[in-house]
Amino acid sequence: MTHAANPQVRLANEIAVQFHHRPADEAATAIAQHIKLFWDPRMKADLLHRAETEAASLDPLVLRAVGHLKP
Repeated sequence: MTHAANPQVRLANEIAVQFHHRPADEAATAIAQHIKLFWDPRMKADLLHRAETEAASLDPLVLRAVGHLKP
């Protein structure tokens, strides 16, 4: 994973690190819940866009969490 210049990518990856000790499905759900509760719609939209265009920059748990965020 490369150092992320985008704030949403950096923040999502930092959140994911906090959940690496949990099973992947549980961690992805918790990450998605955190994003739903605390991120504004523009931040979520940017993360969804970057998951499609820059997936390699995201932690695998974030990519799983994105599946819970899509409308």
